[in-house]
Amino acid sequence: MLETVFTNHLLSWIVFTPVIGIIVLFFIPKEKTRVIQWTSVAFTFIALLFSAILLYQVSPNNPDIQLKEFAEWVHQFGIAYFMGVDGISVPLVVLTTLLSFLAAIASFSVKERIKEYYILYLLLVTGMLGVFVSLDLILFYFFWEVVLVPMYFLIGIWGGPRREYAAIKFFLYTLLGSVVMLLGILALFFKGGADTFNMLELGVRAKSFSLNFQIIVYLALFLGFAIKVPVFPFHTWLPDAHVEAPTAISVLLAGVLLKMGGYGILRVSYSIVPNGALWFALPLAVLGLINIVYGALVAMAQKDMKKLVAYSSVSHMGYVLLGIAALTYMGFNGAVLQMFNHGIITGALFLLVGVIYDRAHTRGIDDFGGLAKRMPIYAGIMSFSCLASLGLPGLSGFVGEFFSLIGAFKPSSVLNMDFAFKAIVIASATGIVITAGYFLWMLQRIFMGAENKKWNELRDISFREIFTVAPLMILMLAIGIWPRLLVDIMNPAIVKLVDYVSALAGGM
Repeated sequence: MLETVFTNHLLSWIVFTPVIGIIVLFFIPKEKTRVIQWTSVAFTFIALLFSAILLYQVSPNNPDIQLKEFAEWVHQFGIAYFMGVDGISVPLVVLTTLLSFLAAIASFSVKERIKEYYILYLLLVTGMLGVFVSLDLILFYFFWEVVLVPMYFLIGIWGGPRREYAAIKFFLYTLLGSVVMLLGILALFFKGGADTFNMLELGVRAKSFSLNFQIIVYLALFLGFAIKVPVFPFHTWLPDAHVEAPTAISVLLAGVLLKMGGYGILRVSYSIVPNGALWFALPLAVLGLINIVYGALVAMAQKDMKKLVAYSSVSHMGYVLLGIAALTYMGFNGAVLQMFNHGIITGALFLLVGVIYDRAHTRGIDDFGGLAKRMPIYAGIMSFSCLASLGLPGLSGFVGEFFSLIGAFKPSSVLNMDFAFKAIVIASATGIVITAGYFLWMLQRIFMGAENKKWNELRDISFREIFTVAPLMILMLAIGIWPRLLVDIMNPAIVKLVDYVSALAGGM
């Protein structure tokens, strides 16, 4: 019986295991910091184990929603506790649990109000996981909003010198997008018959929605998703939040929170308002181009390592937008691959920036020089991660970008925009060159040249710090060499979604 309860409610166990951890933390005295730290790590590790079981339970050849959990919540308004996963959401659930576990270990560098920190941290993890498994729009929105509160306090209390400014800016941007997104959700509810928030059911009813209605709702939903991605010009909260946030929170912010926006576009917008998505396909591709090139150019101008990685995230998420806009199998595969790969690569980069900041208390690129002699292992790991991020073939960063660009070079015939997309892809390819430029320039200024005697006492990366980045490096190499590790899981669901959207939008 216990086994049945577990297997039938695996998604709930994954999502709410961190909440059980919060309850346990309430009973641990705040003075027992080591117990609090390791208890929190243990519960994130249990969630990671559950996500490994999820990989085993999900059939990679099945394109449909699997492991469904359904219970009526507010019957009068058609609100249900409805969860499920497919090949699009499973990689993001695994990514979230993996980064949450590693970032919990990296959080050992937090020295103040540790109990409160980990309680908010575990609440944040639950919110992120809930977004990726929810199939009811109100449940989706509930978890979307759950993420906002702990992130605000984690930046505002444990962040850097300008933490209050960064936290308020993040809160206001996200809240604005969430309110407009809620209006779009309510419009779908009333237009769909005012009896359900079920995403799958609303997707079936989408064919009865007029084009003007779909355009308006798509734009309302897009504002909420675009702020999370973040899409230019709604990106300005991201560098401030990254620079001020503690290292572990930057990891989750870049590694997971940004993916919520891309996932929302795929799961909600394309499934329920497909004609609105097609109407906005070319503008979305243009925004992807702006993100790629603008983000890379601004990253090149940065003198703070953390800010450089933050703007690189703006650039890399542009490939996600470009792949999604194309409405092709390869484009969608590239978008989801890029989300996963960006999560592991940028997560590693933020962990590595935290390593040097904990020792030197500065992130200034020009403050260092010749550091490879003093910290050779750290230099090797950082170089490996930067090469993955700039898209070196054989590492995971190359695969997602390549698929997104190739998928967008020949967009879906439904769009009938071949020339425009080809021009956008060619222009976007310049972002790859710029990305290589700023990462290689950063590595040169930090690790090469004359050794700065100021840092003679710096010690190399520790075993604990290596442990937090080693799994991510293994994944960078494994996916770079054998992308089928993810593609085999993702592709059936992506093929179904592309065919479904194309059929609703008038056929291929």
